Amino acid sequence: MTIRRLLLAVLVIGMAATLIDLLLLSHHEDTTQVIPLALLAAALAAVAWEMTRPSTHSVRTLQVIMTLFVIAGLVGVGLHFNGAAEFQRDIDPSIAWWPLVTKVARSQSPPLLAPAAMVQLGLIGLIYTFRHPVTGPADATSTR
Repeated sequence: MTIRRLLLAVLVIGMAATLIDLLLLSHHEDTTQVIPLALLAAALAAVAWEMTRPSTHSVRTLQVIMTLFVIAGLVGVGLHFNGAAEFQRDIDPSIAWWPLVTKVARSQSPPLLAPAAMVQLGLIGLIYTFRHPVTGPADATSTR
């Protein structure tokens, strides 16, 4: 089994587990919470497309979605930080910046770094598509 196939297996397992986790947590209360669900569903469909009919278009689609994973994950960390910080400020409006940051980092709801899983999955997907064989030697993403 090649490294590329192993990366794809890890990516699919990670995406499926994250999707199930978010669904079990009812992570769909507002629009921003639906974004990772939609991205995960789109990515699973793109992986299925790439596995059944590999082409430059399927790989490029997967690259776009994986880039969106990275962006969504970073934005999600910010949203989780803001949500936890708002809660901490409600409890103590006079809290200073550093104590606020440390309390937010330790908060369980929302977990600050949970959205970073999307960043990790996105990076795995981008590594999987890097110099993918179906993109040929004219792959614009390759550097020599």
